[in-house]
Amino acid sequence: MSTSTDPSTKAPARAGRGDGSGVSAPLVLGYAVLIAFSFVYLYPFVIQLATAFKSDADAVGNSLSLIADPFTTAAFDRLLETRFPRWFGNSVLVTIFVTAGRVFFDSLAGYALARLRFRGREAVFTTLLAVLAVPGVILLIPKFLVLNQLGLYDTYPGLIVPLLVDAAGVFIMKQFFQSIPVSVEEAARMDGASTFRIFWSVVLPMARPALITITILSFQGSWNELPHFIVASQDPELATLTKGVASLVSGQLGSGNQFPISMAAALLMTIPVALVFIFFSRYFVRGGTAGAEKG
Repeated sequence: MSTSTDPSTKAPARAGRGDGSGVSAPLVLGYAVLIAFSFVYLYPFVIQLATAFKSDADAVGNSLSLIADPFTTAAFDRLLETRFPRWFGNSVLVTIFVTAGRVFFDSLAGYALARLRFRGREAVFTTLLAVLAVPGVILLIPKFLVLNQLGLYDTYPGLIVPLLVDAAGVFIMKQFFQSIPVSVEEAARMDGASTFRIFWSVVLPMARPALITITILSFQGSWNELPHFIVASQDPELATLTKGVASLVSGQLGSGNQFPISMAAALLMTIPVALVFIFFSRYFVRGGTAGAEKG
C-alpha cells in the first residue's frame, strides 16, 4: 500500500521562518530605545577617552570632539611626574586587603547566620538589615572619631580595617548559603568533619556565584571609597586615587584649561575596575547552578 505526503500540509510549519516576518514593531522600538540609552550612557566616557589624548588647546577648542587633533600622550607623561604612581600603589594595596577580607569575613558571618543556631541570631540579623538602611555618609564622623581614639588616623590599617566587613556582603552570603541543601553538610558531618571544615571545604566552593559578586562589589567599593578623604587627610604618602585624582581636578595641575591630565588620571583609575568586572562576570553563568543537589 503506497502512501503520499501532501506538501501543503507542511507549509504552515515552515511559515514565518527565515523571512523576517516575525520581527515586530514593539521589538524594533525596544531595541532603538536601548541603543539610545546606551549612547547617552557611553558618550561621556568616550569624551573622557578622547580628551585624555588631546592637547590643552584642542581640549578647550574642541571639547566635544571625539577625535584628538593632534593625538598626543603628553597628559600621561605629565601625570607620571606627579604623585599618581604612589596613589595608584596605595589604592592597589588597600583594595587587595579589603577585597580578601570581605570575601572571608562576609562568608563566615553569612554562614553563621544561615546555619548556626545561637541565642540572639535573629536580633543580629535584624541589626544587619538596619545597618543596610543607613547611608554610609552618616557614618563618616563616627568612623573618624573611633579611628582617632584607636590611634589609626593617618595609617594604612585605618584605610583597611573599617572596610573588612560590610552588611550587604553578609546579607548576600547568608541568603546564598540558605539555598544550599542541608543534606550536603549532613553527609560531611557524618564523615567527622568539623563545622569550619564543612564551611571551608564543602559549602564555600559551592558558593562561587555569591563569592564572585562579593569580589566585584568589594573591589569596586574599596577602589572608589569616599571616606579615604577623611581617614588619610594629613599624610600625603597615604593618599589613594580617590583623593589624589580629586586634587588633580581641583588643584593647580587640573585648574584652568588643563583638562587632558584630569581625564587621563580618571581613565587610568577606571581601567582596573573594568578589568575585574570583565574577568569575573563570565563565571556568573558557569556557577549559576552551584549549590544544586543532584539526584
